[in-house]
Amino acid sequence: QVQLVESGGGLVQAGGSLRLSCAASGRAFSFYVMGWFRQAPGKEREFVATISWNGGNTYYTDSVKGRFTISRDNAKNTVYLQMNSLKPEDTAVYYCAAERTPSSTLLYRVGDFGYWGQGTQVTVSS
Repeated sequence: QVQLVESGGGLVQAGGSLRLSCAASGRAFSFYVMGWFRQAPGKEREFVATISWNGGNTYYTDSVKGRFTISRDNAKNTVYLQMNSLKPEDTAVYYCAAERTPSSTLLYRVGDFGYWGQGTQVTVSS
């Protein structure tokens, strides 16, 4: 099993940047594909970005391509989401997710992930 704790959220003006972190506890973090999702009030949880176990493969939802970067440091059991050029529509609770996979498969559906953090609020003011 793995436990996930997000941090780094906050209030930022449009055009600003934030870096979210997700610290994982438990064994074999490097065998887990990791993802970031977000959920705005009144909306369903949606995929943001995912990264393979070794960091070699990444995938983003179209709305964040070129602005957000997902990365991981397996030595620190941590995955990051660097968010630049933030927009008010990026406002949401951001969740980190993990699932063990035997390959470099990328996962991007909510139902694909079995482990979730508690979320961190990101608010972008206009």
